[in-house]
Amino acid sequence: MSLSSLLLWIFNRFFSAYGPQHWWPGDTQIEIIVGAVLTQNTSWINVEKAIANLKRAGVLSVELLYQLPVEDIASLIRPAGYYNVKARRLKNLVSKLADIQTDIEDMCVEELRVELLSVNGIGKETADSIILYAFGKPIFVVDGYTKRIFSRLGIVSTRDNYDVVQDVFMSNLPRDVALYNEYHALVVHHAKNVCLKRNPKCNTCVIREVCKHGKV
Repeated sequence: MSLSSLLLWIFNRFFSAYGPQHWWPGDTQIEIIVGAVLTQNTSWINVEKAIANLKRAGVLSVELLYQLPVEDIASLIRPAGYYNVKARRLKNLVSKLADIQTDIEDMCVEELRVELLSVNGIGKETADSIILYAFGKPIFVVDGYTKRIFSRLGIVSTRDNYDVVQDVFMSNLPRDVALYNEYHALVVHHAKNVCLKRNPKCNTCVIREVCKHGKV
């Protein structure tokens, strides 16, 4: 089986087992963007509390967050933890978005990625999540769950960096937003519920027949 075929087979196994994941949670583009920043080093429950605060304050837009003092943003997002750091990141990000928002639709993935990565505090996973989930452009999001599952499968190495792992997917799958969206969400679901960091539930794994974990 080619790598392309294997990756699609894994996706289909996940999808058949778990169904659509309806990612990313968020009613609007800016809510998805804010969520991508706030979810760093915290649980999604805490992110939801912070976003609810922003909604109640009526400031959940690029323009209003841009105008809001960073101290006020920090106060509103306190439930998400590291609120002073994240407030500065949000402020930096909305400042960038305010500058480029009229050009985003016409930007290719690579151009938009360069712009987002130029923002202090925005790393590759956060930038790619924003590109895929908020702006609907095709880029595969990689995280620790991705590396855990696919290193156990022998497809990537634990030593591979973000770009190497990402390239495995983007070079072997169609450049399709819906596929990238659902695939990443299914990877997260599988890692959280089956392919655990410690004591993975290999006996219930839907892709165990192609997994090398515990066999080498």
